[in-house]
Amino acid sequence: MADLLAQLEALAAAARGEVAAAADPRSLEDLRVRFLGKKGEIPAVLRGMGALAPAERPRVGEVANRVRDEIEALVDAARGRLEAARLEAELSGAPVDPTLPGRRLLPRGHRHPITRATEEIAAIFGRLGYEVASGPEVELDWYNFEALNMPADHPARDMQDTFYVDAASLQGAPREGAVLLRTHTSPVQIRAMLGRGRPPIRIVCPGRVYRSDYDQTHSPMFHQVEGLCVDEGITFADLKGTLAAFARAFFGPGTRTRFRPSYFPFVEPGAEVDVSCSICGGTGRRDGRRCGTCKETGWLEVLGAGMVHPRVLANGGLDPARVTGFAFGMGVERLAMLRHGIDDLRLYFENDLRFLEQF
Repeated sequence: MADLLAQLEALAAAARGEVAAAADPRSLEDLRVRFLGKKGEIPAVLRGMGALAPAERPRVGEVANRVRDEIEALVDAARGRLEAARLEAELSGAPVDPTLPGRRLLPRGHRHPITRATEEIAAIFGRLGYEVASGPEVELDWYNFEALNMPADHPARDMQDTFYVDAASLQGAPREGAVLLRTHTSPVQIRAMLGRGRPPIRIVCPGRVYRSDYDQTHSPMFHQVEGLCVDEGITFADLKGTLAAFARAFFGPGTRTRFRPSYFPFVEPGAEVDVSCSICGGTGRRDGRRCGTCKETGWLEVLGAGMVHPRVLANGGLDPARVTGFAFGMGVERLAMLRHGIDDLRLYFENDLRFLEQF
């Protein structure tokens, strides 16, 4: 027992001197591990207690606890001393003005131009009383086509090269029909009508859509914003006024609009909507030469729209004899291209900083 007690007292004496002489936090941590760590010197001494008589062990344990507590206190005091010395060295060094702005180490990024355009479009319609609605990107055929007046043999399906999904690869069997990547955000309109039931309904549906197409003006994944307004007494005049207000807000206060008859299976009547060219001011000429953006026509095609087909209203659970509505859809990439004079859609997705930093 006397030998173990002497070893413990010797360790305490050694720790007092070495901890006091520690010059930096790393040296201090090394001393803590050396004396108190799992494989340190004090545990090594205590492992010899197994050879002692039971009556001698409490005395050795008492001394060991005292020595351990003393070394822990020495380490804590030394740690505080070193931290105070470090702080004092900083304060006595070169003066620092805490009111100066911080140094920017890396260039600051910003939201992608497509994200910014989508947010701006949604904000414009938000000021007109619309709310944002969303739906799944992996959609059922019924919502994407059938409910929108496009049955299996409808020729309009040929206009949308669709990505179909193997339903067996999904968790849980689909409720009905084929599964696909949505080709437009129009399914959200059906889901909104079925989910809300009672008009008025005023929503915009931004999101990603997918079609098997890729060239200078098409991408297999792109973004749309579609809108729906349903209530009693909604007319084509309401549609024209809404889209004219949007065009002025997005392209500029002097923007004019025109509507040309067009066919879409989910609206009747339907129209293509053009806006006056924001590059040449609708004149078709720029700096005395032909405007390449509008091809000298003075007009830019921006979206499709129309009065919601009665069959679509019925598929959405509404009574077409009591309510009417209008719908519209626009490609976000196209609107951003026209606004900024960009001639290649693929630039948005190539992540070239030379392009993105211009926004």
